[in-house]
Amino acid sequence: MAANGNGEFSFGKGTARKGLAKIQTAASQKKQSAICHDDSTPPVKAQTIDELHSLQKKRSAPNTPIKGTQGSFSPISDEARQKQQLQSISASLASLTRETGPKVVRGDPARKAETPKFAADPSDHFSFTPTISVSDSSLKFTHVLYNLSPAELYEQAIKYEKGSFIASSGALATLSGAKTGRSPRDKRVVKDETTEHELWWGKGSPNIEMDEHTFLVNRERAVDYLNSLDKVFVNDQFLNWDPQNRVKVRIVSARAYHSLFMHNMCIRPTPEELENFGTPDFTIYNAGQFPCNRYTHYMTSSTSIDLNLARREMVILGTQYAGEMKKGLFSVMHYLMPKRQILSLHSGCNMGKDGDVALFFGLSGTGKTTLSTDHNRYLIGDDEHCWGDNGVSNIEGGCYAKCIDLSREKEPDIWNAIKFGAVLENVVFDEHTREVDYSDKSVTENTRAAYPIEYIPNAKIPCVGPHPKNVILLACDAFGVLPPVSKLNLAQTMYHFISGYTALVAGTEDGIKEPTATFSACFGAAFIMLHPTKYAAMLAEKMQKHGATGWLVNTGWSGGSYGCGSRIKLPYTRKIIDAIHSGSLLNANYKKTDVFGVEIPTEVEGVPSEILDPENTWADKQAYKETLLKLAGLFKRNFEIFTNYKIGKDNKLTEEILAAGPNF
Repeated sequence: MAANGNGEFSFGKGTARKGLAKIQTAASQKKQSAICHDDSTPPVKAQTIDELHSLQKKRSAPNTPIKGTQGSFSPISDEARQKQQLQSISASLASLTRETGPKVVRGDPARKAETPKFAADPSDHFSFTPTISVSDSSLKFTHVLYNLSPAELYEQAIKYEKGSFIASSGALATLSGAKTGRSPRDKRVVKDETTEHELWWGKGSPNIEMDEHTFLVNRERAVDYLNSLDKVFVNDQFLNWDPQNRVKVRIVSARAYHSLFMHNMCIRPTPEELENFGTPDFTIYNAGQFPCNRYTHYMTSSTSIDLNLARREMVILGTQYAGEMKKGLFSVMHYLMPKRQILSLHSGCNMGKDGDVALFFGLSGTGKTTLSTDHNRYLIGDDEHCWGDNGVSNIEGGCYAKCIDLSREKEPDIWNAIKFGAVLENVVFDEHTREVDYSDKSVTENTRAAYPIEYIPNAKIPCVGPHPKNVILLACDAFGVLPPVSKLNLAQTMYHFISGYTALVAGTEDGIKEPTATFSACFGAAFIMLHPTKYAAMLAEKMQKHGATGWLVNTGWSGGSYGCGSRIKLPYTRKIIDAIHSGSLLNANYKKTDVFGVEIPTEVEGVPSEILDPENTWADKQAYKETLLKLAGLFKRNFEIFTNYKIGKDNKLTEEILAAGPNF
C-alpha cells in the first residue's frame, strides 16, 4: 500500500521488526520538505475539566430594550435582576408563621463548582438571604430552578425522577404516581364572606367548602415541605392569549415532570415579558408528593386540592397527577373572567380561512377533539377559552390529549405532536426500543400527552379569533332518539348548555346494556365556580349581540339504542359540521320535533335524508316513543336542581329556559 500524498502513512516494501511491513509517512517520502501534513488544532483554552465544561454553554446576552427608547438596553445588571426574581420567589415561599421566606439560591444543587475561580455560571452562586427567625429551615438554602427549558427539565427528570424515560418519539415518558386522574371529591374552596355569596354551593355544585384556617394549615404544610427540599422548580407563565386580560401565574413544584407539564400547558413568556413579570396574580404550591394530614378539619383522605380565591393561591397535597394544576387554574379563570364580563368556556374552538369561528362543547366521547381538529380550519384551542369584547381567546398554551388507542391514522396531528418537549403520562413502552404501546392500559386507561399548541401544524398563533358565528353542542346519545343535528333558539341553547348531556354505555362484562345518561352543567361542571345559569346568561347575551347560532349535534346512535341501532357515521357528522361552517345549513328547510321541540333540517348535502329524523330510523315506533319520553324525563329530573335559581328581570329568563326544555 503506497502513500497517498496527503500526509497519511502506507505500508512500504521494507520490513520492520517481527516481519511486519515498515510504515512510511509522507514526510519520509518527501525528504526534500521534511514536513508532515499537520491537521492538529490549537489546544483548548481550559486548564481543568470544569473550565472546559464552562466553555460548552453560551450565556444569553441581555436582549430587552428599555420601554420608550430605541436601540438602548436595560441598565439593570443580571445580578440585580436575579436578586429581584429571588426576592419574589422567596416571598411566594414565605411561611405565614415565620412571616418570611427561605434562603434561596439560583441553580442546581448538584452542580458543585470544583474550581470556583472558573465558575461556569455565576448565577449558580447567587443567593438571596432574607431575615429569618432561627429554625432549621433558616440554616439551609433552597435552590431555585427557574423557568428551565425542556432540555434542562429532561435532564432533571431522567437523572432524579424514577420512572422517567425518553420515548422513541422523543417525548418524556413519566409516571404520576398512585393517582392517574383528578380527585374531585378532595377539591376544596375557601368559603368566606365574599365567596359565600358569589360561588355556587350546595346540591350539584363541585365546590366543597373549607375555612380559611384549614387552608392556611395546608398551605403551611406544603410550603414547609417545599422549603425542606434541596431544590424547587419555579415557572412564571401566563393564562389567556388576550393580552388585555391575561393572568400571571407562578407554579412552585418539586418535580421536573410538573414543571415541564406546565411549561407546555401555560402560555410561555418571551424573555422581555419574563423580565417584567413582577408579582404573580395567582400561585400554585404543588407539594403533591407529600400527603395532607387526615386529622385536619375538612380532610377526607390523604389528598387535598385547595383553592383560596381571596389569597389567589392553590395548594396541592397527596397527588402527583399534573392535570390537577391545569384544571385548578381553569376553575380560577371561571371565577376571575366573569368578573370582567368575559365568558370562560370548556370548549374547543377553530376558525375558517374567512374568519368564521365555531365553538365546540362536548363531554368525553362526543368527538369534540376530533371535530374541532379540522385540517381545513385553524385551531385556536382544544379545551379552554374566553369570549370577551374582542372575540375569543385560548386560555392555555398547550394541549392535553388522551392517548388511549391513539394511532397515526386516526389522529395524525396528535401523533406527530408527541415529540421532543412533549410529556407522556402513564403510558407503557417497550423496555428496549422505548416504543409506546398506546393500547396498553396496564397503568391506567387515562394515558395523556401534554404538548405546546404550536406542535399542531394548523394552530393559529396567537390563539385568538373574532366573535363566534356558531355554537355547537355535541352529545353522544346512546338512546338513539336525538336527531343528528338540530337548530336551537337562544333559550334552547341555554337549556342544553346548562344540561350538558351525553350518554355512556355500561360495560358488557357486568351484563348491563342499558345506556346511562350523564349531565355536566356547562359541559364542565367539575370546574365552574358560579351558578351554571350565570354562564348560560352570558352565553346567550354574547350570541344575541354577535349573531351566533346554536346547534345540537348528536354523534351517538341512530335506528335504535345502543345494542340495537348503529353509531352515526363520522363522515355524516363531518358533512353536517361542514354545512354549519359554510352557512348552508341556515338556508335549509326545517320541521319541528315532538317533545324536545327542536328544529331539524329536511336535507343536508352528503347525508341520507332518512336519518335526519330519528323516528324514521326506528323499526319499532312504539319503542322509539317510549325511549324518547324516558330521555325527556331524565332531562327534566336533572334540571330540577337549577329551577330555584332566579335570573333575569322578574325571573323571566329562568321561565324562558324552563320552557325551552322537553314538553310532554
